[in-house]
Amino acid sequence: MTDIEAAPILLVEDTASLARVYIAYLAKVSLPVRHVETGAAALDMLRTQPPPVVLLDLHLPDMDGMEILRFAEQEELPVAIVVITAHGSINVAVEAMQHGAYDFIVKPFSADRLTVTVRNALERMRLARIVESYRDEGAPGRYEGFIGSSLAMQSVYRIIDSAAASKATVFITGESGTGKEVCAEAIHRRSPRRDRPFVALNCGAIPKELVESELFGHVRGAFTGAVTDREGAAARAAGGTLFLDEICELELGVQTKLLRFIQTGTFQKVGGSRTESVDLRILCATNRDPLTEVEAGRFREDLYYRLHVIPLHLPPLREREDDAVEIARQFLMDFAAEEGKLFARFDPAAETLLRSYAWPGNVRQLQNMIRQIVVLQSGETVTAEMLPPPIGQGPHGALPGRPAATAPASRQPAAAELSDRPADAQERPDPGRIRPLWQVEKEAIERAIAAADGNIPRAAAWLGISASTIYRKRLAWEADRTS
Repeated sequence: MTDIEAAPILLVEDTASLARVYIAYLAKVSLPVRHVETGAAALDMLRTQPPPVVLLDLHLPDMDGMEILRFAEQEELPVAIVVITAHGSINVAVEAMQHGAYDFIVKPFSADRLTVTVRNALERMRLARIVESYRDEGAPGRYEGFIGSSLAMQSVYRIIDSAAASKATVFITGESGTGKEVCAEAIHRRSPRRDRPFVALNCGAIPKELVESELFGHVRGAFTGAVTDREGAAARAAGGTLFLDEICELELGVQTKLLRFIQTGTFQKVGGSRTESVDLRILCATNRDPLTEVEAGRFREDLYYRLHVIPLHLPPLREREDDAVEIARQFLMDFAAEEGKLFARFDPAAETLLRSYAWPGNVRQLQNMIRQIVVLQSGETVTAEMLPPPIGQGPHGALPGRPAATAPASRQPAAAELSDRPADAQERPDPGRIRPLWQVEKEAIERAIAAADGNIPRAAAWLGISASTIYRKRLAWEADRTS
């Protein structure tokens, strides 16, 4: 049972017989209830110890139940209020919903109707509390180095919270620039090992002949240049966390030794004969598809299953709703302070372009772009013209979806006309007759929307894209048209 479900539900009902019935209904599904008979008592409870759910009868002996609802709304209390009403008071119930009530329930109602409504209200409050827990020190969309409040990232935060306390290996996947090391550090900081070392080793940035030494260390004379004994990443991470980034870059020979290390917790330094043991937690990451690497024979299958205990996939920036704008705003403030510039905001057209761009380099690309703007431009507001290509117009580029020079539209030749031309003419089409891709894309999307009678989700399903993609592109086209 969660803490939300364990907290008593507040029942505000002045008819004792009805209160006993409702309490009995909820007791059958192990939901505790605290009962008060007056509005004054209910307000006292809301001020001192707000419950997750309130069952509120609007007809109370000392006040109108709407006063309680308005109080909860004004104070922005974290409660879900379910209004109990009679058949003839539906209009009142609708008014209550307008003042923030979660739901209403009409007398007489069954035990199932009551328990389902209360369960739904509890679930709503549970999810609301999860989202709120992702806001570090009141800053929206902040979580252990991450910025973003999209549903995709909320799922990531929840997995990190669940996995952090465990000793299990977490296998992080995601495109380059999505924040895999940030994710590993977040897991470490939320874990019981937070006060012990966090050691990151980029397996793809180390010469192949030195990877084993970097991982397990070496003794003096083990190879040319080994003039002293050296501790490896495994020993330095003792008691803490070892993060192996780009793990699919490891050679098969090193993979074999890593597998033995994971199985036994022991290792030998390169050139050494003494077996050493260490207690640590392993996190790993790759921007490749690990199963593809296994199937191609480049990654040991047994090592994959040893490491792939808790999979965690970081979504690309293009799938994170409005996170690109949130991240860009924070980078703008940070870099402006660092460079002594006055930048404080983006104009609406610039934000539209940030939302509509696909960001193949993800957060790292966005970070570099904002730094470039802050260093090379001046002002308080970043405009669309300041965004460098390929995101915006920049000093020498064109806005995405609007080429710098567009040939006049002309009638496209039919297939029959093409077939009558000489072969060399078919192989070298007239550039003036080639239509820009953005125009073809726009027309295809608008035709699908028209065929779907304006239903964008249906049009998106026909086109094989997400509805959010259509919304973003239409915003970008509108910004182009008005600029």
